Amino acid sequence: MKIKIETLQVTLLENTAPEQIAVNELPQVTVVELVGDIDTNTAPSVQGQILPLAQAGIRMILEMTKVAYMSSAGLRILLSLYRQISVKGGQIILVGLSEEIRDTMDNTGFLDFFKTCDTLEQALEVLKVQVQVTRT
Repeated sequence: MKIKIETLQVTLLENTAPEQIAVNELPQVTVVELVGDIDTNTAPSVQGQILPLAQAGIRMILEMTKVAYMSSAGLRILLSLYRQISVKGGQIILVGLSEEIRDTMDNTGFLDFFKTCDTLEQALEVLKVQVQVTRT
């Protein structure tokens, strides 16, 4: 399992009128890209790397386009992450779920907890942000 974590500097775009756009500074958005299967072998590593990111007010996008399989261990991590982020006033969006993972999450009721998007751009739009050039 490979995990890539990026922090993006963002600004909020609010349209008050068609000819006006007010830009306000916002907290950063953390994008976590997961690559590979999440199962009982890889889940401890994933958990150890992403759960510490669940800080107060975090805005996290979990990019899962390259995750083909997720066992119940992976689902437990997602639920734990959701709970930690929600309690601390943050937001999490799942991006690029495979059809199999989406079906499993739907059948188990997990999709009720998460916002999902097909692309990173859609997730940023849901968060109403525009990415600046700063990446870490």
